[in-house]
This record gives sequence, C-alpha cells and structure tokens, in this order.
Amino acid sequence: MLGPGDMKIGFSIYIFKLIIGMVFIDLINELIFMAKPDLNLFVIFDIIMQEQSVTAAADRLSMTQPSVSNAVSRMRHTWQDPLFIRQGRGIRPTPFAEHLWRQISDPLRIISKANSPEEFQPATAKRQFRIALTDGMTSILWLPLRKKIERLAPGIDIHAVPYKGDGENLLLNADVDLVFDFFSGTSKLIHSEWMLDFQYVCVMRPDHPLASVPLTLNDFANANHLFVSLSGNAEGVVDKVLSEHNKTRRIAMTVNSFSGTFSLLKDTNLITVLPYQVVAEAVANGDVIIKKAPITLPPVKIMMAWHTRQNKEPCLHWLRSILKEILTDRNLHPIKL
Repeated sequence: MLGPGDMKIGFSIYIFKLIIGMVFIDLINELIFMAKPDLNLFVIFDIIMQEQSVTAAADRLSMTQPSVSNAVSRMRHTWQDPLFIRQGRGIRPTPFAEHLWRQISDPLRIISKANSPEEFQPATAKRQFRIALTDGMTSILWLPLRKKIERLAPGIDIHAVPYKGDGENLLLNADVDLVFDFFSGTSKLIHSEWMLDFQYVCVMRPDHPLASVPLTLNDFANANHLFVSLSGNAEGVVDKVLSEHNKTRRIAMTVNSFSGTFSLLKDTNLITVLPYQVVAEAVANGDVIIKKAPITLPPVKIMMAWHTRQNKEPCLHWLRSILKEILTDRNLHPIKL
C-alpha cells in the first residue's frame, strides 16, 4: 500500500511527464509553424540582415521598399517576433533574429551556390570525360583535342569508349558523358546536335587495276570488298543500295576498325567504301586514292549527344564547345568527285 510520500513522488513524476510532453508538443508545433512561410521570406530576411537596412535590401533585391516592408510584416506575424528594432537611421536585429540568421545563413549559401554553380575553370579543373565514338572519329578529333587540353586544361582526362551504335543506352545508363558519331536515339532524355555529314567514297591503292579507269557499277560489284563492321554483321548500306540495282558484292574480308583498312588496301586488290573525312589524311599521304562510287549513298549524319542530366554542367558545355571548334578548324566539308 502506498504511503503519502509515495503518492507525492508519483504525482510529481506525473506532473514532470506532463510538462515534458507539453514542451515536446510546443517544439513540434514550432517546427511545423516555421515550415509554413514562403521560402522567399528567408531570402529577404537574409539580405536585410546583411545590409542592416530595409532600403538597402530593397535595392539589392530589385524590389520596392514597401514590398520589403510588407515581407517584414509577414515575417513578424509568422515568427512571432519583432525581428528588427529602429536604431537611429538604421535597424537592430532582435536576439531571435540573430539566432535565426545563424541557423539559415549557411544553408542559404549552399542553395545559392547550387542554383548558380561556379564558372568552370579549365586551367585548374580535374575531371575525366568518357566519349563513345568509333576510331574513325578519334582519327579526326583526338590529336587536336589533346593539343588543346595540354594548352588549356592539363588536368582533364579524355577516355574513348568503343562505339557500336549503342549510344542511347550508353547515355541512359551513364556509361559515357558524350556520344560523338552516328546516332539514332529517340529518347526525350537525350540532347543531340548535328556536327557534320560523312560523305562515302570508294577507296583503293593508287596502282589498283580500277584506279585508272572509270568505275562502273559492274566493276564495283565484281571487285573484292573490304568491309568495316563494328557489329560483326557483314552487310551494310552499300549492300542495300546494290540490291535496288539487282546487284550483290563479295565481301572478301571484314575488319572491326577504320584504322585497320589502310594497310590492307595498300598491298592488296581489295577496295572499300569509307567516309571521305576518315580517309582524307591517308589520301593526302598518297597511301590510297578515292573515286566516286557508282551508286548513290546517303551521307551519314555525325551527331554529338548527351543526357539531359548533364545539360547544364559547365565542364561538359566547355568540352562540347572545344569539340565544335576542332571541327570548324578541320574544315571537313564534302568534296566533289
């Protein structure tokens, strides 16, 4: 049986729990109450605290003074505190205002920085980019790109990712930052920009039996062809166009890279069809010659594509602009044959 002393202790504990419960409820209510106001009020409050003047804050925010004063009234009502007290020609924040500012100033800086990212500084940047492209495109881009990086952004690394026409999946899965090649994706999450058209030409060694004579459809179809197949499939656009003329060709050999074609062409009777932009340097060096194909082959549109998640990345924007500069400098326009 409880004595009078025990009953007093029990009652005291009850009162203590009741008070603690009320304090906890008040705290929760305060947090909910504080969460209700427009977040813009915190921004205005922050600027007023920095300027210690409603007029100066209005100028900095590009707002009228009455609008800022109205915002202060809403703050006072919401936070149940005067916040600012007139002192001479300026204002003095209340202890509550100073405490609140200490709590929100750092988060506001973080939000502001995230909303307005710092300008990309190539000279000091440390970053790796993964670009999906064929070796035909690396032969065009990689040397001038490396020269620009050594001069402008020595901390940037560029890694080539093998490309088999699977650019959309590579971008959607975040396996690469860019695709720079032929691209046929349809996802709304992918941005793409046309870069240039690849012009198909017939390629052979300078002293090939067909080099000094007009290239007829029959001669073209009857020749031994070398075919660049990235997928391993020994059929391409040339075969589709030939079939429209009731013709077929013999694909005597395939390779899985553009760079592997030139050594084969130089010392064999093989011919091939390649983009002129890829073989231009080998032609200039006298390793191969080009002739107009006796069939009409549609140009290949070379695109630069990236995921929308990186659309506003300053560093990727910089890289895209550098790649476009390289194409402009290379002047890779189609030629007349």
